[in-house]
Amino acid sequence: MQGALQGIRILDLSRVLAGPYCTMILGDLGAEVIKVENPSGGDDTRQWGPPWAGGESAYYLALNRNKRSLTLNLKLPEARQIVRELVGQVDILVENWKAGQAEEWKLDYATLSQTNPALVYCAITGYGQTGPRREDPGYDFIIQAEGGIMSVTGAVDGPPMKVGVAIVDVTAGQNAAIAVLAALHERQTSGQGQYIDIALLDSQVAWLVNVGSNYLVSGARPARYGNAHPNIVPYETFPTSDGWIALGVGNDRQWTRLCQLAGWDDLATDERFTTNPRRVEQRHILVPILQGRFRERSTSSWTNLLRRGGVPCGPINAIDEVLADDQVLARGMLAEVPHPTAGSLKLVASPLKLTRTPAGITRPPPLLGEHTEEVLREFLGYSRGEIKRLRDKGVL
Repeated sequence: MQGALQGIRILDLSRVLAGPYCTMILGDLGAEVIKVENPSGGDDTRQWGPPWAGGESAYYLALNRNKRSLTLNLKLPEARQIVRELVGQVDILVENWKAGQAEEWKLDYATLSQTNPALVYCAITGYGQTGPRREDPGYDFIIQAEGGIMSVTGAVDGPPMKVGVAIVDVTAGQNAAIAVLAALHERQTSGQGQYIDIALLDSQVAWLVNVGSNYLVSGARPARYGNAHPNIVPYETFPTSDGWIALGVGNDRQWTRLCQLAGWDDLATDERFTTNPRRVEQRHILVPILQGRFRERSTSSWTNLLRRGGVPCGPINAIDEVLADDQVLARGMLAEVPHPTAGSLKLVASPLKLTRTPAGITRPPPLLGEHTEEVLREFLGYSRGEIKRLRDKGVL
């Protein structure tokens, strides 16, 4: 079956995480993605190992399926001219250069849209194309610090803590994909492309969600709660006799049910804990009580009991346990594809489930420059002799 974006072509001039994650999402949905890489080493993430599979880093493999790799040395005018020629053959361009680089190379939207007025051009930077810090480089870790998430992540009395994955890059990539799809939809009516300005800092600030809103409403600086929730109690992790359990009591009905299942009649009738606002106010009393009581049973005993009773809970799984979980496997979240050097390659699959036009993996992550000649011949009609000349000059 064809993907939802079948027939859409993307020129991917980005590297590392946010941009490649965006184009991988679109590639999973059926778009044709041409990934442009520097001939000297390619995407930085190709070197970000171990671990490795077939000479490729696991980091690179996680972000670059459903793409063809074309090498171009964009420091050379002839390479930039090839980009301009390709722009006439594509629908979308994604880049994550520093602000001003596109204009310097004359690969900016104002220039390229003259060649292709229907071009959707997405630029991803750390701080956006405007503002006093527009020229600063953007790094996920630094923006987690500056954007506030580290101030509310980590133990109550511990140091600020980053999220365990590069969540700012991931969400910026997702926001870029959303914006691109919106621009494609609008183009159906107007026939015109447009420029998309995605900033990592904007993405981080936007997904502060309720924490940001709590400050805007109250004026009080949000604190760290560790694994707890600022507005719901009990909604955190608790030690068991052999591990940990994550408990999410989201309303008073679930609290009553928890107490019934656990045999905690004293807590169910205690006026200090009967409503969520009261439990939030009295968390300093309630949480230590619950910590002691959850230690009386094993993690599996608690999860079996509470799940059957409709109380949200779960074990804290390690990554190997997640990727062997029955529900994860039943949802098709692992894929295995043939790879030219790694043999059979396992990847985390797309979470996007569409019935008529499903997301899927049709190409493994490409080797560096694997499709250079193929793309130049297919898209631009270059001869073998012309391709050889460009290679000899270091353009490819």
